[in-house]
Amino acid sequence: MTTSKEALRLKQTRGAGIGLAKQVGLTNGLLTAAKSIYLSKVKGVNKGQAFFSSYWQTLGDREAIVCEGDTVTFKQFRDRVLRLANGLTDLGVPTGARVAELLPNCVEWFEVNLATAMSGRTMPMLNWHLKPKEIVACVNKAEAIVLVIDPSYLDVIDSIKQEFKTVEHILVLGDNVPEGYVSYEKLIAKSKCEIPIGSFGMSPTPYSGGTTGTPKLLNSDEMGAVLSDDSDDRRRGATKDQAKAMTIMQVGAFHWYEIGQCKDSKTKNIRTLVPGPLYHAGVQIAVLPFFLGGTAVVMKKFSAEEFLKLIQDQRINWTFVAPTMLERVLALPAEVKSKYDLSTMNSLICAAAPCPPQVKRDINALFRAQGNKKDIFMEYYGASETGLVSVLVPEDYQQKDNRYNSVGKTRAAQCRIFDVENDVWAKTGEEGRVLVRSAMALGLQYKGDKAKTEEAFRVIEGITWYDDGLIGYIDEDEFLYLTSRAKEMIICGGVNLFPNEIENVIKQHPSVFDVAVIRAPDEDLGEVPAAIIQLMDGEVLSAEEVLQFCKQEGLYGFKIPKIVDFEKELPRQLSGKLIKRQLEEKYWKGVESFG
Repeated sequence: MTTSKEALRLKQTRGAGIGLAKQVGLTNGLLTAAKSIYLSKVKGVNKGQAFFSSYWQTLGDREAIVCEGDTVTFKQFRDRVLRLANGLTDLGVPTGARVAELLPNCVEWFEVNLATAMSGRTMPMLNWHLKPKEIVACVNKAEAIVLVIDPSYLDVIDSIKQEFKTVEHILVLGDNVPEGYVSYEKLIAKSKCEIPIGSFGMSPTPYSGGTTGTPKLLNSDEMGAVLSDDSDDRRRGATKDQAKAMTIMQVGAFHWYEIGQCKDSKTKNIRTLVPGPLYHAGVQIAVLPFFLGGTAVVMKKFSAEEFLKLIQDQRINWTFVAPTMLERVLALPAEVKSKYDLSTMNSLICAAAPCPPQVKRDINALFRAQGNKKDIFMEYYGASETGLVSVLVPEDYQQKDNRYNSVGKTRAAQCRIFDVENDVWAKTGEEGRVLVRSAMALGLQYKGDKAKTEEAFRVIEGITWYDDGLIGYIDEDEFLYLTSRAKEMIICGGVNLFPNEIENVIKQHPSVFDVAVIRAPDEDLGEVPAAIIQLMDGEVLSAEEVLQFCKQEGLYGFKIPKIVDFEKELPRQLSGKLIKRQLEEKYWKGVESFG
């Protein structure tokens, strides 16, 4: 295992440090440092609070957030954040409390995020697609004292608020806030604009994806203890130095995304586009530049053409996307795609679901055709529980084209492949369970779910590893290839089939927009692959044509889908994750072995 000293000497650590320094800038850095030192040394303010308060003050009239016509400067943002943080204190909300949010993509999401961060509170991020009973379960699991909501959710919250066990205040955005709720704007207006009591800490607290049940809440308090607590037990056997080294590897991995090279020609800073839902852990990659003084351009709802238009009009050079967003962009008519100048993009980062290799190639081709001089597609594999694990950047697949099939090199965490059947580590190139050790994973606790937490780990040769249920392999160059999820693997007549392999073939058909390969029951074989297809608008395709295409592209035997059905739209979350269980239920209804 790498030591912290060795991690500090890595090329990516130096590169990330230089990149972060470039984003802050010499003049802004010196001014911020002077103000921060005065606040921390003379006034006794927490160093994190002192830095961000000073940095926002230094940035002044620079655009902080742009959201559908609304523009907020860093000066305005600082004022509202400090007032909101103090307003929560005035309501009697203690430091360390959880302030849950149920908000669409909007400026206020950022305000709640930083107001809680600046006052030592945390912000559980609720998925606004949850059913009412799921909202209750998630809020109660978080033991939230405050819930901040958009007025569009008032009817739902009004019907369930009596079921909240710990919520004392519900803040509502906008005007005309009904009796029994707290006006978000009035609270800000009457509160003090000064650094609040408490200390600075990263606030967003994600839930698991929830594709197989009610989302689980990640306990950020336990994760934070990984670096601060001296007990190895809090880090599942890792030493404090090992945890520090893993954290350095996480931060250093951002070097590969060329964070120092994202400079707008006019404003000289990163301009990041946020097209995905802010409640999603992966979308925080798009938010990251905001902490460095970057301008965040926020889409309230994703639209493929608007995505391209904003890249052009807002001179975007950094973004995070899910694969389904890229597929929708590529599905636009040629005359639409050719309208926009995409030359400013530097780092287009993709994750959250498997991205077909051809989509990676085609998105690079599109951006080059529209004025960009380089390949811009980047990718990572990671999870809410682990942070980044592997990173894929253009130089990787430019060296070896086959790396388009990977999710990158294991640059941000320890990762190994375990052969469960034979109870041994898999050899290079052999498939098995993908196991991870990172600082975040070492401190993982699902709040209130001790059993679920322990189920997520495997102890091998005395070392604890996180098991996300993925199947894959690592090649001789340490590149990771994901082939399936253990829960999605189809066991057909005793043969293990990986849905990704079949899906990637079917997606190559020009009439196919999206496809899900799921397991369906079969009296003879137990399980068989069923392909559920969403066609391009206006396209017609038969099941026989699909099967013939599969054979032409090299699928054979049990890999040929036994069932081919068509749906108008597949059930995907906005994060890009496909809810396969919802599709499988139709085929397994009444079958006892479904689960």
